[in-house]
Amino acid sequence: MTTVDRPFRILGIQQVAIGASDKQRLRHLWVNLLGLQLTGNYVSERENVDEDICAMGTGAAKVEVDLMQPLDPEKKPAVHSTPLNHIGLWVDDLPKAVEWLSAQGLRFAPGGIRKGAAGYDICFIHPKASDDFPFAGEGVLIELVQAPDEVIQAHA
Repeated sequence: MTTVDRPFRILGIQQVAIGASDKQRLRHLWVNLLGLQLTGNYVSERENVDEDICAMGTGAAKVEVDLMQPLDPEKKPAVHSTPLNHIGLWVDDLPKAVEWLSAQGLRFAPGGIRKGAAGYDICFIHPKASDDFPFAGEGVLIELVQAPDEVIQAHA
């Protein structure tokens, strides 16, 4: 195994996003039965999503669980088409990570770095490779999330 010198570190899981055609059953499971705290809601026509934001844990160990349903089931992105929509990873330097990973041939989804539902800068690794970018999430949509200082320090 070769050690690669990267200009960034993946620090841990920031979120797991779960999709369904109707998020009410998801909310019953995750909030009512499993006891996660409902911390917010995010709606975006551009992203075709109505999302409940839940949390487990606190501080640097907090993990977000997003319960998503499409605003329009006939439009893209189809946030409900796979139950495990995406996984989010904390990264200590998102711009450096995107630059370096792109140079390695990793394909990113359209949209670039932007503010996500929780207020952090984010971008997505595309689930499928292409001719121009031979590496991707191998079927999994992966969100890279800029970690706040408290998370970076907790993982130092």
